[in-house]
Amino acid sequence: MRRLVKICMAAMLCLTAQGVRAEQVVVETQNTSLVLEVEKGQQPKYVYYGAKLSAQELQHLQKPAVFGRMEAYPAYGLNTPAEAALAMRHSDGNLSTALVAEYVEHGEVVDEGNFVTSITMRDPVYPITVTLNYKAYVKEDIIEAWTEITNNEKGTVNLTTFASAMLPIRRGNVWLSHFYGSWANEAQLVEEPLTPGQKVIVNKDGTRNSHTDHGEVMFSLDGKGQENTGAVIGAAICYSGNYRLKVVTDDTDYHYFFAGINEDNSEYHLKRGETFQTPALALSYSQQGLSGVSRNFHKWGRKYKLMHGDRERKILLNSWEGVYFDINQQGMDQMMKDIASMGGELFVMDDGWFGDKYPRKTDNSSLGDWVVDRNKLPEGIEGLLRDARKNGVKFGIWIEPEMANTTSELYEAHPDWIVKAPKRDAVLGRGGTQVVLDLSNPKVQDFVFSVVDNLLSKYPEIDYIKWDANMAIMNHGSQYLTMNDQSHLYIDYHRGFAKVCERIRGKYPDVTIQACASGGGRANWGVLPWFDEFWVSDNTDALQRIYMQWGTSYFFPAIAMASHISATPNHTVFRTTAMKYRIDVAMSGRLGMEIQPKNMSDDEKELCRKAIAEYKQIRPIVQFGNLYRLVSPYDKKGLASLMYVNDEQSKAVWYWWKTESFQNEHLPRVKMAGLNPNRMYKVHELNRIDLQPLDCEGKSFSGAYLMNHGLDVPYRNEPEWSKKTDWASRVLLLEAE
Repeated sequence: MRRLVKICMAAMLCLTAQGVRAEQVVVETQNTSLVLEVEKGQQPKYVYYGAKLSAQELQHLQKPAVFGRMEAYPAYGLNTPAEAALAMRHSDGNLSTALVAEYVEHGEVVDEGNFVTSITMRDPVYPITVTLNYKAYVKEDIIEAWTEITNNEKGTVNLTTFASAMLPIRRGNVWLSHFYGSWANEAQLVEEPLTPGQKVIVNKDGTRNSHTDHGEVMFSLDGKGQENTGAVIGAAICYSGNYRLKVVTDDTDYHYFFAGINEDNSEYHLKRGETFQTPALALSYSQQGLSGVSRNFHKWGRKYKLMHGDRERKILLNSWEGVYFDINQQGMDQMMKDIASMGGELFVMDDGWFGDKYPRKTDNSSLGDWVVDRNKLPEGIEGLLRDARKNGVKFGIWIEPEMANTTSELYEAHPDWIVKAPKRDAVLGRGGTQVVLDLSNPKVQDFVFSVVDNLLSKYPEIDYIKWDANMAIMNHGSQYLTMNDQSHLYIDYHRGFAKVCERIRGKYPDVTIQACASGGGRANWGVLPWFDEFWVSDNTDALQRIYMQWGTSYFFPAIAMASHISATPNHTVFRTTAMKYRIDVAMSGRLGMEIQPKNMSDDEKELCRKAIAEYKQIRPIVQFGNLYRLVSPYDKKGLASLMYVNDEQSKAVWYWWKTESFQNEHLPRVKMAGLNPNRMYKVHELNRIDLQPLDCEGKSFSGAYLMNHGLDVPYRNEPEWSKKTDWASRVLLLEAE
């Protein structure tokens, strides 16, 4: 039960200032402290966020003495030139809001020693209550911040700005790392200094939220970010819908970071007695550089956010790039046999298996009609499951339950279920017929749940679902919401999405579900509590995947990143890369295949068979280990390198990929990280194709040597002459003796 502590009573630490007693509220993790000063009748103020402080340091902690606004949650109306975290139109039309502290609730322990601290504020004039919540994940060095806004006015209050949190960051040589992209080019890293003005990162997709931008950023406080040294703050908005991240740098001594739901065209009408809860903003601080923050997010994500974050992921073959819509019983059986022969554990049948009146032959029909196309699959799902058992693999299936085509029996029966602007024709997407189902509608929620429920209740052997979402909300409008509440569409869509996912997980907690959304459109911590992984990108080109997976790794662990070996020329960029190179890149994430095995040569199959066997050996290290990024491909040094180290520092896997090839090139020697300096590590190369082993093969080196000096590796692989290519890569397994 929570322990309420009134501001005017004894608190954690009471500070005397001009006869007024203020409470020092400290939110701590294992290595960090977040400190606020809370005085009754005043706005709570930030004092400190950084490395953990001792009791003595807290006692003598200096308040910010420079020019800045430290209010924890500034409201609009009484200091209008300043950026606000909260703005509303009160029921009487007043646009101004004031928030002052009322009381603090300290340290409700919620799970495994983690705790929540809450600061409740009120408006002195209007019966509006705002509660700031801070949840400390102690061992993972993550603090979640979110806000609850309650309306006790007689009428409806219109929320126009409602950030999850605001954080002031002292000006200096602060750099921002963030991510942009597009379909097939997701999670491209940008590093830039923060300068006066505003930096705004927004998503307006409506259904997905990580194609063009990511809802995660890092602030390097000591200049351009370094991977394993320097003070860094990481921030991730945990929301499946539209978001806005904003950094405001004005004439004060601070950058002001705001994060929350994108309020554009999303004014929220808060009814009397209703509480609006914002999504959480997850924060982490590390003095071990960018990778240090990444490791914090990875540990937190695997333990508390990602579905089944403690389970090894299966090695799978997905049918899409192998056959596209050309689904048939014999072909699926053959692909199952092929992946089983290479050591794979799961086969996933992608798009093209469904539709009765409108068979799914291309992308312009049938979404919503989730019945088996008996012309393609005369023995139905039952026959596929039988073949999976016969071949010794698990079976998975593709669905896109949030969407429909206008050419479908579903649309013919329920045209009122789609997202559509009132009085206007629907804007159509993929194939010229795709539409989005309106998840603000409870009947649509029931239908989307039934898509999964019907499959899994009838075929409980289905082990894996690939859940796709191939369309944005292209026209703003709900046929379910009232005309007065049309601005609720974006928010209520994702409330409906969450309700569906909760129902699915409540009934089917064990099935593996991938979040695919035209590739990497749902790489976000607001989605992953219901999903086991996400499809990083529809682009499976190994070279471009190095860049995309590098950016993705800033906040998401390898276990969540589906990374597949595909054919060449690549189906997106038509680049031809060596099979070993494709394998070595895919093995740095959740390994899978996206290929038609019958088109592979015997040598390629044998190389994949060997790689799958070796990946099974390193799978625990990659999927549960600690990531250390070493040389960034974005630094244009001709290579990229990273490694994973297990918690015991007894095993590590080191990756090295060339990103270009020239005669008389000069590449840096890569220093390793994360090892025990006092232990000896034996080196073994995986996926070797060279005629001669590396000169370090089988030899042992101290962790200190590997971290201070590193290993030299040849710039090229040296197989037999007929198999040489301009692509080179290495994967080394290090095992402590």
